Amino acid sequence: MNKPPYTITNVILNEIAACSELIGKIQAYPAKAVSPKLRRQNRIKSIFGSLKIEGNSLDLDQMTAILDQRRVQGPVKDIREVENALKAYETMDKWDIHSEPDFLAAHKQMMKGVLDNAGRYRTSQVGVLTGNKVAHVGPGYKLVPKLMGNLFQYLRNSKEENSLIVGSVFHYELEFIHPFLDGNGRMGRLWQNAIISSSFPIFRNIPIENAIRENQKEYYQALAASDKQGNSTVFIEFSLGIIRRALQEFHSVFGSEKESVDSRLEYALQELKGKSFSRKEYKTLFIGLSTATASRDLKKGVDEKRIVKTGDKRLTRYATKNRE
Repeated sequence: MNKPPYTITNVILNEIAACSELIGKIQAYPAKAVSPKLRRQNRIKSIFGSLKIEGNSLDLDQMTAILDQRRVQGPVKDIREVENALKAYETMDKWDIHSEPDFLAAHKQMMKGVLDNAGRYRTSQVGVLTGNKVAHVGPGYKLVPKLMGNLFQYLRNSKEENSLIVGSVFHYELEFIHPFLDGNGRMGRLWQNAIISSSFPIFRNIPIENAIRENQKEYYQALAASDKQGNSTVFIEFSLGIIRRALQEFHSVFGSEKESVDSRLEYALQELKGKSFSRKEYKTLFIGLSTATASRDLKKGVDEKRIVKTGDKRLTRYATKNRE
């Protein structure tokens, strides 16, 4: 297939460099970056941001209550949208980002009970309104399967390219094709998140969607400008700027915090759950961690019965303890 059209500009190169530097800094403190509490908070922010763009009336506290399985007063449709999005984001790591069937399954989950033909491409013409004006008319519905097939072929062929750019291109092209009667925006943001997270797992915990919501006017302007130019260059520039800002905010909040033995153990319990591992394998999770510190960490985990130890000396192995 032909690669979707875009140009690598100086803006794109500068944004990639800035994002890469921030990613490197954040990866140096992984225990804080992926703590269960933080992951939970930022998942809600991702869902809140994405659904707010689509007009969902629930606030952040109400969405958090739904995650906690507490009763919430509000429109049935809006509550269902949140429930669906929570399940979709929870299963994001299990999808193959290069699989069109997985993509359709994700849409089915995201739009279950909200859209009659959830998980299926549209079979009629569709347009996007801004106020009373038609801002975008999607390609003819008969072209959608071929266009989406081509887009996923591009995704499969771009494994060696920078995923920050690939995710942005996919997001724009999806919005241009508009393959569904509803749910295109939230699927574009979800799949961009999945694409980036597949290369940089820290993005599972960085709510890019909420950063887009905070710049919603510019988001639509970038989509419209790319439509007018016939390529995704402007949208890539916008998207990378949003990603950089989200990374900067995350780094400013958590970069000054001191990592502790408890935060490292909590991270290891998540990353190594159900696995047997050595001290060396534990060390690889943390940049610059000394052998002596790793030994102290693991001893604390064993003493507190959070980790099970077997073997001795070079044959020593550890395993995370199952929690009810």
